[in-house]
Amino acid sequence: MTTWPVRREEQGRESVAAGVGERLRSPVAPYYLLLGATSLLVAIGLVMVLSASSVSSFQQDGSSYTVFLTQLMYAGAGIVLAFLCSRLPVRAWKWLAPWGMVAAIGLQALVFSPLGVDFQGNRNWISLAGFSVQPSEFGKLALVVFGAAVLARKRRVLGRISHVLIPFVIPGAGVLIALVLAGHDLGTVLILTAITGGMMFGAGVQARWFIGVAALTGGGAAYMAALSANRMERIQVWIGDICTTPDVKGCFQKVHAEYALADGGWWGLGLGGSREKWGLLPEPHNDFILAIIGEELGLPGTLTVMALFVVIAYACYRIVVTSPDFFVRIAACGIMVWLVAQAMLNIGSVIGMLPIIGVPLPLVSSGGSALVAALMGVGVLLSLARSLPGARESLAGRPSVLRRTLAVVPAPRLRRR
Repeated sequence: MTTWPVRREEQGRESVAAGVGERLRSPVAPYYLLLGATSLLVAIGLVMVLSASSVSSFQQDGSSYTVFLTQLMYAGAGIVLAFLCSRLPVRAWKWLAPWGMVAAIGLQALVFSPLGVDFQGNRNWISLAGFSVQPSEFGKLALVVFGAAVLARKRRVLGRISHVLIPFVIPGAGVLIALVLAGHDLGTVLILTAITGGMMFGAGVQARWFIGVAALTGGGAAYMAALSANRMERIQVWIGDICTTPDVKGCFQKVHAEYALADGGWWGLGLGGSREKWGLLPEPHNDFILAIIGEELGLPGTLTVMALFVVIAYACYRIVVTSPDFFVRIAACGIMVWLVAQAMLNIGSVIGMLPIIGVPLPLVSSGGSALVAALMGVGVLLSLARSLPGARESLAGRPSVLRRTLAVVPAPRLRRR
């Protein structure tokens, strides 16, 4: 008597799973997954920036909304640029690749001009018309597009390392990384190096060459760390596991981030209920915004943010394995490495699995250049997703949001005369 309902329930679950699987196999699935995950991350970021910055913003400017309104302005600009990027065809990105790289290197060189600005020992900003711009953030996007164009053009000769290195690594990535390195921004150097290595791996470069690259990167990172007493202190604190209290030298930020996550527990203190943002945790709305998310929204909040980055990674993977265009595959691989590797470095720093490196959480942390550049990167991904076989036709066949909205409004009836 009870087998019939059980079977119907099992069949219902199987049909739901089959429907989800069919939707994920759709040619437009990467497009909508990217659009949805990015929108949620930006929305969560804006809400949490408002919450995390309200106290420090009020102390500095007399208004709890100063940092939030600035972030909202950059989000608006980034969304517009992302839309424009998503509408550019793939051939346009191939044409823009070398010019974008030249512009990125030129802007990065400006940090050593009178326009350059020092901040916390790093010289990686320029001041233009009252706004601070971080050129290296846009350099990440330029490196991806340039590298994809070069590697796609040299696809048939990538078995020879000279064709891999020139001009993608030398002078392209090498000059950009050297300029960022000269500004002492080790976190950005690690991301740029990861992008370069990830794109070479995605292009099918032989594995033995990565041993030398890894050794060179490790040696360079160790040298940069040795030059900075602050970086060495962070590494020693991480390796030694000596942070029993925030009073231990070099442990203040690390321990207070752990306090925030511990106070949040399973379900959090509630939106706006953070205690650490009251002058205890440095940079609560920037590099350590995940700690405030965990404190206020608990484990579900932090897991949601992580899951959304997994969705972005899956959408990029679908583009890589589906597209017949080598440029599209390598560019999607590069942006995936950029966003996911940076998110992993940030999350690892906050939860104590990595030393504090000082990189923002993409699409979530406060910071105009980082947010606009990341949204432009997503815009490029949307452009790549639109180029997948069958995607453009499917998207063109769907009515616009305005038309779908107006479809529910009843049409006026004509009177009979």
